[in-house]
Amino acid sequence: MKNTYFTPGPAELYPTFYQHLQRAMDEQIGSISHRSQQFRDIYKFADEQLRTLLAIPATHGIFFTGSASEVWERMLLNCVEHESFHLVNGSFSQKFYDYANDLHKHAHVLEKPFGEGFDAADIEVPAYAELVCLTHNETSSGVQMRPADMHKLKRKYPKKLFCVDTVSSAPYPDLDFNLIDSAFFSVQKAFGMPAGMGIWIANQTCLAKAERLQKNDSLTIGAHHTLPTLWKHYKTFETPATPNVLYIYLLGKIAEDFNRIGIDNIRKQTEEKARMLYKFLDSSDGYAAFVKPDRHRSQTVIVATTGSPDRVKSPADVIKVAKTANMIVGSGYGKYKESQIRIANFPAVSVDQVAALIKELQK
Repeated sequence: MKNTYFTPGPAELYPTFYQHLQRAMDEQIGSISHRSQQFRDIYKFADEQLRTLLAIPATHGIFFTGSASEVWERMLLNCVEHESFHLVNGSFSQKFYDYANDLHKHAHVLEKPFGEGFDAADIEVPAYAELVCLTHNETSSGVQMRPADMHKLKRKYPKKLFCVDTVSSAPYPDLDFNLIDSAFFSVQKAFGMPAGMGIWIANQTCLAKAERLQKNDSLTIGAHHTLPTLWKHYKTFETPATPNVLYIYLLGKIAEDFNRIGIDNIRKQTEEKARMLYKFLDSSDGYAAFVKPDRHRSQTVIVATTGSPDRVKSPADVIKVAKTANMIVGSGYGKYKESQIRIANFPAVSVDQVAALIKELQK
């Protein structure tokens, strides 16, 4: 019997992935030239499907990288001359901040304890910060920041660039790309593909900043995948170097599947499954939702603390029990591995599969 993966990435493969992969093999997509018209058509198709799915305007380009974490470095090199500002409340938002320090930027930080969320009212952006780095969904702790708060901040600080990490939530968040300058995600989570590719969305304001910094002899914006180089090739739906052609093809096909369902339906289904999981956790003696305020609870990565005074179950026990039913649950992140589990709620997992998981956890 096949496993169902509730892990937060790599995660359950989207049900149509297999047929798209077979067709790609039949058409020998993995062998075609990235300078061919066939590849340009594949890139253009993926671009069109993602634009429809995420409501990305013509002001933004869509680029492919080796991973989402690569975008941390690309964004900081291309769009920050001196100062960045980071909201940190988990391990991945912390890594974005760490990258800025490693690149010798002056990185400001507003930090909250692991598992606590941010509201717009909490935040004052430093006067000279050029880039505001936000995480929509903190994969490590199960906290989400509401897009409305992000939009409110951008309206308050319109001259600053805003970049949003949507790695473990896209396509769920309803971002207004007329306000958000850049966003990025990877394919091994909600898009239901194996790991190995990142998607970077950036607007012409980001491009203009990179072009200006490129002229500064005392700075570097990098030697590989610079934004001006990516954009130059993007105009003809090409890439500077040989990309993962197979994954671009598969991403386009899965985005097309999502568009057939409709993004509104995907969001409703995601919220329905999240309600089921949080209702179970809130009424359980053996589990507790880690994030308490509803407005900060992730809809796509649900984090639970396990164990209670009268019914102690370690995360390892819970994961073992679920595995006997062919359900693979994620462990807590880092030092929370011994006290938490993480349950991915991505489009590849159905309402019935979530109900089955809850039934197993109740045992």
